[in-house]
Amino acid sequence: MRILELTEETRKNLQEDLLKRSPNSYTEYEARVNEIIGQVRERRDEAVFSYTKQFDGAELGPETVRVSREEVEAAYQNTEPGLIEVMKKSLDNIRAYHEKQKQYSWFDSRPDGVLLGQKVTALEKVGVYVPGGKASYPSSVLMNVIPAKVAGVQKIVMVTPCSREGNVNPATLAAADLAGVDEIYKVGGAQAIAALAFGTESIPKVDKIVGPGNIYVALAKKAVFGHVSIDSIAGPSEILVLADGTANPRYVAADLLSQAEHDELASAILITDSQSLAEQVSREVEKFTAELSRKEIIEKSLENYGYILVAEDMGEAVLAANEIASEHLEILTADPFGTMMEIKNAGAIFLGEYASEPLGDYFAGPNHVLPTNGTAKFFSPLGVDDFIKKSSIIAYSKEALEPIYKDIVQFATSEQLTAHANSIKVRFEA
Repeated sequence: MRILELTEETRKNLQEDLLKRSPNSYTEYEARVNEIIGQVRERRDEAVFSYTKQFDGAELGPETVRVSREEVEAAYQNTEPGLIEVMKKSLDNIRAYHEKQKQYSWFDSRPDGVLLGQKVTALEKVGVYVPGGKASYPSSVLMNVIPAKVAGVQKIVMVTPCSREGNVNPATLAAADLAGVDEIYKVGGAQAIAALAFGTESIPKVDKIVGPGNIYVALAKKAVFGHVSIDSIAGPSEILVLADGTANPRYVAADLLSQAEHDELASAILITDSQSLAEQVSREVEKFTAELSRKEIIEKSLENYGYILVAEDMGEAVLAANEIASEHLEILTADPFGTMMEIKNAGAIFLGEYASEPLGDYFAGPNHVLPTNGTAKFFSPLGVDDFIKKSSIIAYSKEALEPIYKDIVQFATSEQLTAHANSIKVRFEA
């Protein structure tokens, strides 16, 4: 990995490089995505089936687009029993963590007849997109579905691409069933997002769409936002390791590569105040890369977006970490909890040498759907809050309104909204 001195210039150049990975930078795909969305909105099932044939090679129809109970049962038989048990354990951890995020309605009453409050209501219908193709992502199923179930969402619809034979990865189906998905459809890509956003004869319209996908999926979610809600427009994966001279270089190297293997656009960054650690990590990265199965992807990722930055001190390192606002932030310092207190911007923070990033991806419980591309400055991980809405509650008695009604009339009149003023004033006509 390249080793650079952390300066204002290198920090600026790094951020510019990372922003190039944002889905918002791939505008050349937008026209095609918009065409797909328009066709699905107009032709509904016909367009969905046509695009599925074109892109995935699968022949689907109204009778075969939905995964049957028989297919789910077969999926259990075709998934390693040990993996089923691991998914159950992970599911329990994820549910327990998200249960602590639940919010409740509240009401505050006063003796004069004023009642104010907040009513919390779960969304009715949520769509979950799960990537397919050659890989399977049962962990993504659990992370997107369980917070919705904890929130109380009434209906969860999952879409995921199928093979040319019309089959869905069995581990993905098993995870969906374990998590409590109500309906599963064998559709992927922008056409799946459009189907969830507008509804077709076979696929129901939902209120919100969550889940990661390729550039077409990301841009489709962006395009339908407003017709439905979305979680975020996810960019490529990223990890930033903040380490001092006490860190184990093999651990640091291994953790950096855990994200670099995702794809060629993934980012892996180490910021340290130790030149010695920087050099040791670079050597360990080379050793690990040579023996890992996704060697070519890792090499391309590190070439494009892999950096080791050497800061003057940990104070400068922390400032840079906050500016980058990484999706995953590992802190491997002598006092990781103390360092954490200085962190303002990060999707998920991993503390100490035994809390590596894959622990969060698969098992610990906190959600692995995280803000990317610097959006951790203002976005949070996916959670229960993403699947609820809040309504304000206002109730006043006549006795409570009378002493203040003239104030409201004056306020409304000052804005030349005389009908507003009259709506209050009419209640106190002589």
